[in-house]
Amino acid sequence: MKPAPPTVLINAFYAFYDLHRPAYRAYAAACLAPEEAQIAVSHLFDLVASNWTTVVCEPDPAAWAWQRHTHAIARRSGRTLTAAQEALLLHEELRLSIDKIATVTGTEPAAVSTLLAAARRCPAATPASF
Repeated sequence: MKPAPPTVLINAFYAFYDLHRPAYRAYAAACLAPEEAQIAVSHLFDLVASNWTTVVCEPDPAAWAWQRHTHAIARRSGRTLTAAQEALLLHEELRLSIDKIATVTGTEPAAVSTLLAAARRCPAATPASF
C-alpha cells in the first residue's frame, strides 16, 4: 500500500486537533489551574503531532491520545479519575453529549452510557467529589 501524501497527513492532524482540542482543554481546565491546563494540552498535541504517522495507525487514534491526556492530567493534578468519573465529569460538568464523549475518548457510545450509569450509582463518583 502506498503511503499517504504529507498534505493528507497534515490535514488529518489539523482535523483531529480542531475536533478534540476544545474538549481536551475543558477537561484539563476542570482538573488543573489554568496555566497547567494550557501546558498539558499543548504538550499533548506536541506529542500527537510528533507521532502522528504512528498515531493514525492505531486502532483508535482518539483513544490513544485520550489515554495519554488523562495520564498527564493525573500526574499534574495528583489524582486519578476512573473511566466512570471521567465520563461523569465530561457529561455533567462540561456538558458534552454521550456521542461527543465517545468521539473524544475513543469509546463506543454504549460504553459511555454504561460508565455514566455506573458513576451515578456510586455517590463517591459525583462531580463535587472530584
